Amino acid sequence: MFKSKGKTVKLDPNTTDTIIGEGSIFEGIIKSDAGVRVEGQITGDIECEGDVTIGDNGHVHSNIVARNVIIAGTVNGNVQARSKLTITAKGKLYGNIKATTLSIEEGSIFEGNSQMGSATESVAAKVELAPNSKASAVKDSAQRVEEEAAYKTW
Repeated sequence: MFKSKGKTVKLDPNTTDTIIGEGSIFEGIIKSDAGVRVEGQITGDIECEGDVTIGDNGHVHSNIVARNVIIAGTVNGNVQARSKLTITAKGKLYGNIKATTLSIEEGSIFEGNSQMGSATESVAAKVELAPNSKASAVKDSAQRVEEEAAYKTW
């Protein structure tokens, strides 16, 4: 939020107001009411009401909390997406995931644990994987959890 002559202005979470450009290095905590795009390097946490995009050249050593997260660069840390987390074909994530929807493209790297939504939402959570993706183990694991949850209710 910014203050303008004593008035507080709320930013639109559908816009990107913070860009860490390629060649830039940032250390600290980023809190934003809008979106954040990282093409440079960040060491520190990111808390965002909007979307966070880690570009192809982005390198992040932080925990990320945002509405949607797109990873095309490298993230070392945990990611919590209130809606969708996407790891593109060039993306690398070394950390744990908590998201409602997870999309992992073929060629990406994900090392960590995943939790889809809350315990009551786990059956409704959706996993999207590219055909023949190496991340099919994540989908199989999610299916097993759903099947076990359904079995326990009988």
